[in-house]
Amino acid sequence: MNEQKNILVMGATGKQGGAVAGELLAHGFAVRAMTRKPGSDKAKALHELGAEIIQGDFDDSASLERAMEGVWGVFAMQNTWEAGVEKEEAQGKRIAHIAKKTGVEHFVYTSVGSAQRSTGIPHFDNKWRIEERVRELGFPSHTVIRPVFFMENFLLPDMKKSLENGKLAMGLRPNTVLQMIAVADIGKYGLWAFENHRALNGRAVDIAGDAKSMSETAKVIGNAAGKSVEFVSIPVEDVRKFSEDYAIMLEWFERVGYNVDIDDTAKESGIRPTRLPEWAAKIDWS
Repeated sequence: MNEQKNILVMGATGKQGGAVAGELLAHGFAVRAMTRKPGSDKAKALHELGAEIIQGDFDDSASLERAMEGVWGVFAMQNTWEAGVEKEEAQGKRIAHIAKKTGVEHFVYTSVGSAQRSTGIPHFDNKWRIEERVRELGFPSHTVIRPVFFMENFLLPDMKKSLENGKLAMGLRPNTVLQMIAVADIGKYGLWAFENHRALNGRAVDIAGDAKSMSETAKVIGNAAGKSVEFVSIPVEDVRKFSEDYAIMLEWFERVGYNVDIDDTAKESGIRPTRLPEWAAKIDWS
């Protein structure tokens, strides 16, 4: 029974972790939610939904061991943009090692779409190395899920400010098609990975919900916001001034791009993908 399976969700007050924790709680799992700030409003909200809240830090091995004590499963994620590429890799490997040491039976790691394809993108390649370490450790069962670009990235402060001025600005061409996913769908795939741990043992599944060109994306968001939004292509060299890693990713989007078979993955998982217009219609663009 699900309630007999205690799962530690890392980053539980963030986007991915919060989505996974919510789905697990709604489907009868016992959730231990790890956060650096157990007194935060988001942590309190999870507690009200039935989660056990525990303080933990990806860089503190002792806190990770306490958090993993007695759990059946772990949902593991890290944040490149907060930690940096090298530190994120160290965090990911540390978490996996401690999970193995403490006897975790099912380990779910959220990586990134196309991590396995030798992209040359620093924050993709480091996740591939974490995946490899997870496989080497030999958990009784493990699953890797690889989400693509988040739809929620359009709500990041700089991008939303631009949208408020009627412009979607990115370092891509107007006709470049980008696969994307709603964070809520990541939660559903996280639930799927735990509920089907035997069937998905050893699997790595790339996941996406939609694919739109940048011009199409601007039009969809504009329709949802009730105003005209135009796409503005930013020179990638301008992006590089702020982040070499991000610029390399944009260049890869132009040359190669994600390759998720959205319909086949939806058919196998039974998860209906959230399309961009459906996601955008739920956002308060004011």
